[in-house]
Amino acid sequence: MNTGSFASKYRKGTTTHWTVATPVLPGRRATDYPVAVFLHGLGGNNRGIFDGLGAHAVLERHLAAGGTPIAIAAVDGGDTWWHARADGSDTQSMLVKEFVPFLGARGYDLGRIGLFGVSMGGFGALLLASQARLPGIRAVAAMSPAVWDSYDARIDSAFDSPADFAAHDVFALRPKLAATPKRIDCGTEDELIATVREYVRGLPSPVEGGFQPGGHDEAYWRSVLPNIVSFLGWHLG
Repeated sequence: MNTGSFASKYRKGTTTHWTVATPVLPGRRATDYPVAVFLHGLGGNNRGIFDGLGAHAVLERHLAAGGTPIAIAAVDGGDTWWHARADGSDTQSMLVKEFVPFLGARGYDLGRIGLFGVSMGGFGALLLASQARLPGIRAVAAMSPAVWDSYDARIDSAFDSPADFAAHDVFALRPKLAATPKRIDCGTEDELIATVREYVRGLPSPVEGGFQPGGHDEAYWRSVLPNIVSFLGWHLG
């Protein structure tokens, strides 16, 4: 794995760290792969997908089973819910205008991008895939996405106002995902399951994934991550 950091103009005063796990295969350049970009959850960072969920080991098993070689990249997004906020931060633009171009400059294939995320990051991945700001997206996956069908003052950490919610309403944006392969998983003991089910019901079909026993925690996410990686590998191949 490679790690590094940069100063983002969209996250002023904060050092933005990143990690990329890349297959090492004979006869292939280390960066000559499609890339799956991970968006972390609330309180997380670029290391969570690897340290907490073991994505590098999942990727190794995926490759050993003959899966499509892909890189997995993650970057810090803070707790700003992966969209522009009233405080001037804009982690979605950081991702689109800084981090993904950085990956392209290093040789990764930006014509084959996958997005996936967990909780807050699942919301962010679905939002970005719906808004068509990033050419090259071939698939999107979300684990326990934190989605809501209406504004509530109790979620003001995610949105600055009812107008901000309306501008980033993933329920209203569902038709935009008609042509995008998508997978959504959520644990049946997760407190978000009712709204996740409602979100999935209104998506243009087909939708892969499902609802399995588990909560809103790393144990559940580790259980579904191998299927997420296989899904992304299939569609990025």
